[in-house]
Amino acid sequence: MADYSIREITIPPTVNSPEAADFLAAVELRNLVEAHGYGSNELSYGAAELLPGWQDNEHAPARMFGLFQNGRLLARGTFETRRNEGMDAAWVSVAVHPEFRHRGMGTALAEFVETLAREQNRPRLLVYTVSPDAPGERLPSPTGFGSVPLENAEVRFLTQRGFRLEQVERVSRLPLPLEMEDLKRQLADAQARSGEAYRLHYWRDFTPAKWRDDMARLLTRMSTDAPSAGLEEPEDVWSVERLIADEEREQSSPRAFLTVAAEHVASASLVGFSVLSVPAETSRAVMQDDTLVLRDHRGHRLGMLLKLANLAHLQRVSPGHPSVITFNAEENRPMLSVNEAVGFVPVAYEGAWRKDLV
Repeated sequence: MADYSIREITIPPTVNSPEAADFLAAVELRNLVEAHGYGSNELSYGAAELLPGWQDNEHAPARMFGLFQNGRLLARGTFETRRNEGMDAAWVSVAVHPEFRHRGMGTALAEFVETLAREQNRPRLLVYTVSPDAPGERLPSPTGFGSVPLENAEVRFLTQRGFRLEQVERVSRLPLPLEMEDLKRQLADAQARSGEAYRLHYWRDFTPAKWRDDMARLLTRMSTDAPSAGLEEPEDVWSVERLIADEEREQSSPRAFLTVAAEHVASASLVGFSVLSVPAETSRAVMQDDTLVLRDHRGHRLGMLLKLANLAHLQRVSPGHPSVITFNAEENRPMLSVNEAVGFVPVAYEGAWRKDLV
C-alpha cells in the first residue's frame, strides 16, 4: 500500500461545524463496517448521536485517527482511556472499509495505536469486535462459554498481533411491539416476586437530584460488577459532577434515555437500574444500555422487573420501534435467562480480546 497518510480526526463542537467533515466521514465508515460485520444496519448511529461520547476529555478521553488515501477515508482507528488513578488500559479498535481490506491498512493503524499506547504507558489493550458465524474450527472462550470462528479474518488478524480471546459477548434482539397482555402478566409476576421491599422510579434523560449520588455509585459498580473475565475491566469511577456533565452533554444528541431504577425501601437507596437509549426515529432500533442489580439485592427478580418495567415504559412513551438490541457476556447466565424469558433471541456474537504490551 502506498500514498496514504494517517492523521487524527478532529472531534468537532457540533456536527454542523466547518471542521466536522472528517468526523462525519468516520461515522459513515463506522456504520458501513458495523453493518457488514453484523449483517444488519440496526446498530448504526447518526453523527449527532455519537458526538457527545467523544467529547468527555475530562473523564474518558477518546481519540480517533483516519487513514486517508487520495483524500478519501478508508480506515479508522480509535483510542479510548480513562483518567482514573492507576488506570493502565486502553480500549482500541481498527475498522477498514470492506472493499479495501488485505492491503495493509489495518496493520498500519494497529501499529499506530499500539505505539500511542506505549507512549502513554497504557500496556493493556482491550478490543471488542464482531465475529460473523462461519463453518470450520472454532476458538473457544477461556470462560467456557462461547467461541469464535478460528479462520475469520478478524480472529486471524488479532491472534497474529498477539491478542488473546478472553470472552464472547452475545448480541440479542427483541422484536417489538410486545403483546401488552403478556407484558403486563410478566411484569405483575416480577413485581410479586420482588415484593414490597422495592419501589420503582422512572425518568427521562436527567437523573432527579435526590438520586444522583446513588446513580454515580451504581455506574461505578457497573464497571466492576459486570462479568469481564480475563479482560479485568478496570473500575471507572463516577461522581455526581461527572453524571451531571454527561447528561448535559447528551442533550445535544437526538436520542432519549429512559431510566428505571429500583429503590430499596428500607434503606431509601437505589440498588438497581436499567437504561434504554431511544432514537428519535421510530423506524430504528432501541439500544439496551446498562442494567445492574447490586449483588446484595440479587435473587429477588429485580433484573427481570427492571427490564420489563422499562420496556413497558418505552411502549407507553415511544411506541413504534422495531426492536431492542442488547449485549451480554455469554457467561452471564442470569441476565441471559432474563433476556430469553422476555423474548430476546441471539443474532450475533462479539469477541473480547486483550493484549499486554511488553
